[in-house]
Amino acid sequence: MKAVGCQEAQLRVVDVPSPEPREGQVLIDVLRCGICGSDLHARHHCDELAGVLAQAGYDGFMRSNEQIVFGHEFCGTVAEHGPGCRKDTPTGTPVVALPLLRQGGDVHATGLSHAAPGAYAEQLVVQESLMMAVPNGLSPELAALTEPMAIAWHAVRRGEVKKRTVAIVIGCGPIGLAVISMLKARGVRTVIASDFAAGRRALARACGADLVVDPSEGSPYATSAEHDHLTTIPAAVELALGTMEKLQRTPIPWQHVWRAADGLGIKPKHPVIFECVGVPGVLDEIIASAPLFSRIVGVGVCMGDDTVRPAMAINKEIEVRFVVGYTPLEFRDTLHMLAEGKVRGAPLLTGTVGLSGVEAAFDALADPEAHAKILIDPKSQAVAPEPPAG
Repeated sequence: MKAVGCQEAQLRVVDVPSPEPREGQVLIDVLRCGICGSDLHARHHCDELAGVLAQAGYDGFMRSNEQIVFGHEFCGTVAEHGPGCRKDTPTGTPVVALPLLRQGGDVHATGLSHAAPGAYAEQLVVQESLMMAVPNGLSPELAALTEPMAIAWHAVRRGEVKKRTVAIVIGCGPIGLAVISMLKARGVRTVIASDFAAGRRALARACGADLVVDPSEGSPYATSAEHDHLTTIPAAVELALGTMEKLQRTPIPWQHVWRAADGLGIKPKHPVIFECVGVPGVLDEIIASAPLFSRIVGVGVCMGDDTVRPAMAINKEIEVRFVVGYTPLEFRDTLHMLAEGKVRGAPLLTGTVGLSGVEAAFDALADPEAHAKILIDPKSQAVAPEPPAG
């Protein structure tokens, strides 16, 4: 079968043996596959990533000298069930699946491991237990967004964003746009998006951002006073002192009132900030610029080392959480939110190519003004990104 192989950072259409499903696995015919930012990073930085993941306990990540078939954001149809399958999903059914594959007793990341070839191909194998039928006639274009949207849904949930919380999204690439869409699906009333690229700012508006900022002209934190966010240490100290003065004028001992407020979760207002850039220096810049007590959710994958100033984060009591992936339930719920029209996915889709157009698509994605999410249609002959069908 035809596939796109990556080796030593070179992308080529190659002939590879058709995959065969093993115990509990299903062969699917690929309808669409998204090109992920992780693929772009892995093309040039896979050895570095492999070293990090090996230190974390996974030594199956791709290496530059191996021929890898990328592709972990996909939708396809069931072609063949392997031995031991339940066969609850009939042949021909449109499906998506979590990109994990059991091979030789180990579990590997589909599309990012030599042991688990991905969906830049005509066919791939998935675990039946991780496969889900596409509901409500959802188009394959939107169904292929399940995986990146699930990452965003996990990030939003980990950020513990409430409807009245101000959410700030730094970087409006595909993941930033997905985070914006999921924040609005959650009912968050104020979503502020920031990006240097005018094209991405326009997409952020289409995904539901309430305020869009060009950071070369303004700050995404400029409305902090309007939202009662504390921006300086003296302001926080004044709030504590003023609160004590007020409480000591009440007939109830001040510590009882304070303890009751703690029990109710009453704290200084603060935003939740999603770092979706993944470039060295951005995290430290956010820590320095954000209001006090902010929660930062690190979604963007930063290649290489980065530096932050702990003293700045400590004195502002900044909380930082890093996120990766999603749970099977989050993946399932994301698929159904897309199918039920509860989340905006279409604005992310900006182009489609065939297998022979993958290298051109990688080049096109380097221009933030041109594209967000490009899909691969293995049956397409397009050698350059064309408008998506769905």
